[in-house]
Amino acid sequence: MVRFSNSLIGVLNVITLVLSIPIIGGGIWLSQRANTDCEKFLERPLVALGVFLFLVSLAGFVGACCRNSCLLWLYLVVMFLLILLLVCFTVFAFVVTNKGAGEVVSGRGFKEYRLGDYSDWLQRRVEKASNWRRIRSCLQQGKVCESLQNKNQTWDQFIKDNLSPIQSGCCKPPSACNFTYMNGTAWNKPPGFNSSDVPDCNTWQSGQSTLCYDCQSCKAGVLANLKHDWKKVAVANIIFLIFLVVVYSIGCCAFRNNRDDNHHPRYK
Repeated sequence: MVRFSNSLIGVLNVITLVLSIPIIGGGIWLSQRANTDCEKFLERPLVALGVFLFLVSLAGFVGACCRNSCLLWLYLVVMFLLILLLVCFTVFAFVVTNKGAGEVVSGRGFKEYRLGDYSDWLQRRVEKASNWRRIRSCLQQGKVCESLQNKNQTWDQFIKDNLSPIQSGCCKPPSACNFTYMNGTAWNKPPGFNSSDVPDCNTWQSGQSTLCYDCQSCKAGVLANLKHDWKKVAVANIIFLIFLVVVYSIGCCAFRNNRDDNHHPRYK
């Protein structure tokens, strides 16, 4: 009779094995249907994650239910490395997102963001040309600023709007520029305007493909959004880590059962 820990590990790995199939399928479907750089960027991680889950779950299932100590040992090694990796990532996520916050602008319902307020590591990531080119493309394809333009707000409505960090940093010039408001993404920039105090004022252009996508404020807005998402991911990781530690402990019991049965085989 297979012991309880072996059975439980087998059931858990059957569940993850089944879950890995739609993940792989989603990655393959995305690779065939992807039209944008953002979608193409997601396809490989999805397929890799699905294949990883499939192989690890298969090793855990066979190792626990067929009493294969080698496969179960391999499964436990991978689980241990995964736990270690998640611990490192969670600590790292909290450290690099500890700095940075939006600044309240007098008379505005939204905040504005400065790149220098964030960690040096995050700043280097967005300032790297190849990284920013991909992020910029995703922002344009996501039509973040177009949704703001379609609101057709008056000035009083606009300044009371709770803009997202990306909308505040990428779709409009900084408030310090004092440009004349036309609509959410159109501002009248005086001819020959040049500002040494706020470089983003010089970078801003009214063209929908330009706007403030190359501004420091846009990069800061992306980091503000990333910081918020990473905080949520880090919290989710802690919950997932607790689950993995429990599964790992059960797996260790199953491995001990396999070893005991191999050393002391049972006869019917």
